[in-house]
Amino acid sequence: MIDVQRLRVLRAVADHGSFSKAAAALHLTPSAVSQHVAVLERSLGAQVVARSTRGVTLTQAGQIMVGAAESVAAELAQARQQVERLSTGRVQLTVATFTSGGRHLLPDALPRLMASHPGTLLHVREGEPEDTVPLVRQGAVDLALAYHFDGPLPVGPGSGNSLQWTALLEDPLHVVMPDEHRLADRASLDIAELAAEPWVLGCLKTEAYLRRYAERAGFEPEVRGTTTDYFFARSLVAAGMGISLIPSIALVPTVPGLRAVPIEPPAPTRHIGVATIGRRHDRPHVTTLIEALREQARYRSEGPGQPMSTQPVPLGRGERQTTGV
Repeated sequence: MIDVQRLRVLRAVADHGSFSKAAAALHLTPSAVSQHVAVLERSLGAQVVARSTRGVTLTQAGQIMVGAAESVAAELAQARQQVERLSTGRVQLTVATFTSGGRHLLPDALPRLMASHPGTLLHVREGEPEDTVPLVRQGAVDLALAYHFDGPLPVGPGSGNSLQWTALLEDPLHVVMPDEHRLADRASLDIAELAAEPWVLGCLKTEAYLRRYAERAGFEPEVRGTTTDYFFARSLVAAGMGISLIPSIALVPTVPGLRAVPIEPPAPTRHIGVATIGRRHDRPHVTTLIEALREQARYRSEGPGQPMSTQPVPLGRGERQTTGV
């Protein structure tokens, strides 16, 4: 029989990329972590990690077992919630969200949740999708309001067969510039027209995305500042530091003296949705919140961006969700 603790250790090794870092996270010694992995390999008759001077990586068998470990963790977390509900009559719901989604989509969705399930104990965690989506698979959060650009959703190591992605809306990025800028009156812009402009950006991933688009257009962008807040980035634009690339839902509240201009197709776009683990029918409070988020997405899509298919789609590791994205 496979020991659940050894699966937990293997998952920590996968998350941290080394025995020593996994040991620190688990409050074990590196030797104990190594022994757990070795015993697991003997019980399976297969190698689960490949060891090298640069750390450890999962083998194919290891990826399968980490997927199983996360499924077990999620099932145990749900079981704990059900037992707690039996004893207290209350449900705990933990929601993870990225910053602009938490600011512009989540708050207006919460009243419907609390009206339908007034006993819900709500917890909210802020984080980027590469950090929060794996937490859904591990059972640490019930759902994650997340996004991805033109790559796949960051699902983390393992098979991820029980992870579902419910698409909400497309969130195209706009060029934000002062009203007096020479291009501010344009209906749309080709990104190649901005080759000589300095940039201030509101997210590290936005910078990486801009550089990919700029490379296709044949120029290297001059990035003078990168912040962790889109409103801050727009304030720097208003102060004359440069122009910015801002998602549609982060264009409110408005900043006086600035203009947002769409980018001509193919425009850079964030794809926003909700990541959940399977068996949503057992958790009506999760279903209610997703429906409320859909309503907010439909409201937002009346402006820039278009509504998307909102049927949940199961995702495996590294899969691209193509329907509605």
